[in-house]
Amino acid sequence: MRLRNIPRAEGTIQSHDKVIKRPEAQKKCWSQVFGNKNPIHIEIGMGKGRFLLNMAAKYPEINFVGIERYSSVLLRALEKYDTEEFCELKNIRFICMDARDIAEVFAEDEVSKIYLNFSDPWPKARHAKRRLTSTEYFERYEKILKHGHSVEFKTDNTELFEFSLEQVKEAGWILENFTYDLHHCDLLNKGNVMTEYEEKFSKKGNPINKLIAVRK
Repeated sequence: MRLRNIPRAEGTIQSHDKVIKRPEAQKKCWSQVFGNKNPIHIEIGMGKGRFLLNMAAKYPEINFVGIERYSSVLLRALEKYDTEEFCELKNIRFICMDARDIAEVFAEDEVSKIYLNFSDPWPKARHAKRRLTSTEYFERYEKILKHGHSVEFKTDNTELFEFSLEQVKEAGWILENFTYDLHHCDLLNKGNVMTEYEEKFSKKGNPINKLIAVRK
């Protein structure tokens, strides 16, 4: 799907005080960015920001960083943040970057949890390495995520989910839990915060898949 370019996106991103302009300069220094030593949770490919903003509001004792590659999409998240409902949140920051460079932005053991929500499936086999649940990406996550902490992944794409289950094991991570029908799984659905896509697909009757992978 081709994203519509929004000319004002770049200017808004550069001027917004919650956007980190040189994220690589904050490596090892994220506690200073937030002014506290609270755990850091990141969402890679955060889209329009509904999930991350609601998580930040629900858990003020956690610092959240949203990563989005496309400026026109990040703009929508910033507009949502600027509403009366979310504009007072202090525990959230945003980055416009490619997730391939994640280890250049966060140091070893600097991240306590990673969220992947409805990631691009990259359906062609030759693009498998680009999937955010590929072993290549789990190698990147190992460089920043604390031992014993987790990656949580949700998708409605069953083929991608099957691929992801295999990749977790191949990467040498622990598959802590998984379900092919999140909204009918009492354990994994407890406290679930939905994304825009999750609500959209659920209303169509699509089951939501979720897995939790733990770094050894």
